[in-house]
Amino acid sequence: VQLQASGGGWVQAGGSLRLSCAASGRTLSSYAMGWFRQAPRKQREFVAMAWSGGTSYYADSVKGRFTISRDNAKNTVYLQMNSLKPEDTAVYYCAAGRYLGVRAVSEVEYWGQGTQVTVSS
Repeated sequence: VQLQASGGGWVQAGGSLRLSCAASGRTLSSYAMGWFRQAPRKQREFVAMAWSGGTSYYADSVKGRFTISRDNAKNTVYLQMNSLKPEDTAVYYCAAGRYLGVRAVSEVEYWGQGTQVTVSS
């Protein structure tokens, strides 16, 4: 399985970005898919995840600002990020896991390559 993330970039505080992560190699409809992020000198942290049926979870720090969605036909997960803050600056990684979801690094079976998001104040 390969996960290809895209959509990162630079934005001013208050702006929006949409990340995409396309999976190839197998259908991930029975997998949870989600996003983590890692800022410089910090540990990788959970951002959001969703099961194909629609159930989703968010980190408290992004609730109300970020929305995760999936297109099962395209084997793709999206992260719509609104009202971005400088503290959202990080490399964002998409992730997939089958059994427990992907709310912890230990639960992730597949990682994407990461895409940089930079939010300036």
